[in-house]
Amino acid sequence: MATQTKPVLHGYFRSSCSWRVRIAFALKGIEYNHVAVNLIKDGGQQFTERYKTLNPMQQVPAVEIDGTTLFQSLAVIQYIDETRPGPRLLPVDPKARAQVRMISDLVASGIQPLQNVYVLQKIGAEKLPWAQHFINRGFQALETILKQTSGKYCVGDEISMADICLVPQVYNAQRYNVDVSQYPTIKRINETLLEIEAFKLSHPSRQPDTPADLSA
Repeated sequence: MATQTKPVLHGYFRSSCSWRVRIAFALKGIEYNHVAVNLIKDGGQQFTERYKTLNPMQQVPAVEIDGTTLFQSLAVIQYIDETRPGPRLLPVDPKARAQVRMISDLVASGIQPLQNVYVLQKIGAEKLPWAQHFINRGFQALETILKQTSGKYCVGDEISMADICLVPQVYNAQRYNVDVSQYPTIKRINETLLEIEAFKLSHPSRQPDTPADLSA
């Protein structure tokens, strides 16, 4: 499906879900326009009535593409994969494709939502041990799975949606002082992926809304 209009990504530089979509765009070679939604400033710009019309959940990202607005990062990534040329983000083989979805869901549903900004604001003073607990709990399971499914990357030797989910989650783990060295498979794959240009270009330190003191 070809389109004359660039997609518009409404996102936040350090949002895991926004980063996933940026990685997918970069891997596919898709140019897009970026609209910053600051999750902290003014109590969170995602809570404005204007943004609510784009994403009723008042979360990032929201992606305007092909005349519609999509949110939930995995749905966006799969839509991109199904409508745009470039490297496949989900394997052709049904078993491998199921493994990619399983790993992606483990991160996107089982880890990240429990340590996102909105939840941690509600937790208050105990937010660091809370985040560490749920990241470690998820990583213990993920490490076991990746020992069975991984080759060079999360599932075999081709980059997939699972890898797109992994890298932002490891970044979050490091932000919350989780010792990633205790998960050698996760650590190895993450380090390999961070050498790839699409992951470098999409990194939170290199975005239009990255604060100066965090820019690469």
